[in-house]
Amino acid sequence: MKIQDIEIKHISISLKKPFKTALRRVDSAENTVVIIHADDGQTGFGEAPPTAVITGDTNESVVAAIKLMRKSLIGMDIDCLDNIMYHIDGSCLNNTSAKAAVDMAVYDLAAKSCGKPLYKYLGGYRNCVETDLTISLNEPDEMCKDSMEAVSQGFRALKLKVGLDPEKDIERVSAVREAVGKQIKLRLDANQGWRPKEAVRVIRTLEDKGLDIELVEQPVNAADIGGMQFVTNQVSTPIMADESIFSPADALRILQIRAADILNIKLMKCGGIHNALKINAIAETYGVECMLGSMIESKISLTAATHLASAKKNITRVDLDAAILLSEDPVLGGLRKEIPRFYPGDASGLGIFGIRDLKDVK
Repeated sequence: MKIQDIEIKHISISLKKPFKTALRRVDSAENTVVIIHADDGQTGFGEAPPTAVITGDTNESVVAAIKLMRKSLIGMDIDCLDNIMYHIDGSCLNNTSAKAAVDMAVYDLAAKSCGKPLYKYLGGYRNCVETDLTISLNEPDEMCKDSMEAVSQGFRALKLKVGLDPEKDIERVSAVREAVGKQIKLRLDANQGWRPKEAVRVIRTLEDKGLDIELVEQPVNAADIGGMQFVTNQVSTPIMADESIFSPADALRILQIRAADILNIKLMKCGGIHNALKINAIAETYGVECMLGSMIESKISLTAATHLASAKKNITRVDLDAAILLSEDPVLGGLRKEIPRFYPGDASGLGIFGIRDLKDVK
């Protein structure tokens, strides 16, 4: 099976309600879709959301990078997977979202060439994962309302966005814990919003109040690895690195100084499944668990993430709720949702056989 052509499309899906964090507000998913055609008629699918404030990628830069990759990938044999991945990674610096889109489409074809679902091709540890639901950063009463609605839908873990105002963040978390009770897992994501000593003060206050926070994600600036190490050493609540990790080398650097207790892998940050597998293997070697997270993605890339999380034992948590935040689902096939569980399914590859409402990219 050889790569015959790489097609680039655009997909636009509005969100049910605005998604708000300490870094940005998103009202719709405006993503680039990759379709790789093989010479035997098989098709592989991938996707890249533009997340300029985190990855630096825009739709324009994603499209340009994919066009650059296409030149060297046409004609390559899918069976030579490692060779393809080195061509993708070496095609340009950074551009991790573009690389992830092409990477997952290649893995889709690789698994299809073997007649296996991707999660079994990658390891097949489990056939189901359970996602949390992200609660956007708003006033405490609105976050309580959204949290209660999520619990009523069946979610057993919530990720609360915080990081704009330390005192108000304490108020937000306290209110949500009181509203949902003790049985619901609460995860916090500050999106780099606190300074190190500020983070320690907030987290210790939450600990003293007995709010039982499962973890705090990226409390400080992504570049401040020493600051994150300081927070990790000063609090009892597990600290999870997110924006600080793009590459396997980043993961190794954080683990060597124990700057975090958990790693959040996102395909759009690390450049796809190939590097995600490396990060997870490094973390497992250090006895550190991983979460698999997402940006504002459609079911295309979330299906790839579900397959990866299902494949590996060391990926113990997932934050793949983006598809639930979208107002519609134009993807035919792919993961199956039974809130809060996602099933990768047993169709070959990603199990995606079509996408509605795609637009041409110039």
